[in-house]
Amino acid sequence: MRKYFKRLLYLFVFSGFSIAFAGSFEDFFSAIRQDNSGAMERLLKRGFDANTKNEKGQPGLLLAIREGSTRVIEVLVAWPGTDMDARNLQDESALMMAALKGPPELAARLVKRGADVNKTGWTPLHYAATAGSLPTIRMLLENHAYIDAESPNGTTPLMMAAQYGSADAVRLLLAEGADPTLRNQRNFSALDFAHLSERPEVMNLIATAQRKSLPKGAW
Repeated sequence: MRKYFKRLLYLFVFSGFSIAFAGSFEDFFSAIRQDNSGAMERLLKRGFDANTKNEKGQPGLLLAIREGSTRVIEVLVAWPGTDMDARNLQDESALMMAALKGPPELAARLVKRGADVNKTGWTPLHYAATAGSLPTIRMLLENHAYIDAESPNGTTPLMMAAQYGSADAVRLLLAEGADPTLRNQRNFSALDFAHLSERPEVMNLIATAQRKSLPKGAW
């Protein structure tokens, strides 16, 4: 009989915990969607894990940045238990999303909190170059981001800027020493990426930089 009641008590406690966790899980992501900083603070102070991922594998902070939930972002960035380098299923970090979607001040705060500037694979600099965000590009380089970082297929930030970023982003990367002669695994150079997007100004910038980089007679 004692074993029976003990087992019953265990099931009751476990069930209650599961229901409470399920409710907290929904509340956590609802707070992010609604940008409800008060609800988020209450959850965290009750012991809910700030690094919880949703059903699609998106960590809370990364999702908040993607959603533009500025008040919740403030809470999560300030919370000591938030992992600045938690990744989603695409290996993206909060810093990468901040570099892509801004504002630049957020990316800088994440770096100060210890976010990895030079993660392997796609990097925050790739994302900043894609967005053409000059302040973020400068900030990342000042914090020792590798300017010619290679993605899994060998694509560099300059290549991303050439196709998707601004001419000013390309100009800045070149001025800071990005190598315009590198090629990815598809044998595409930054100039090829600029051709794909039919951007004459960018094509001219990169072609000029390539001529300066190659030995005399190579052209």
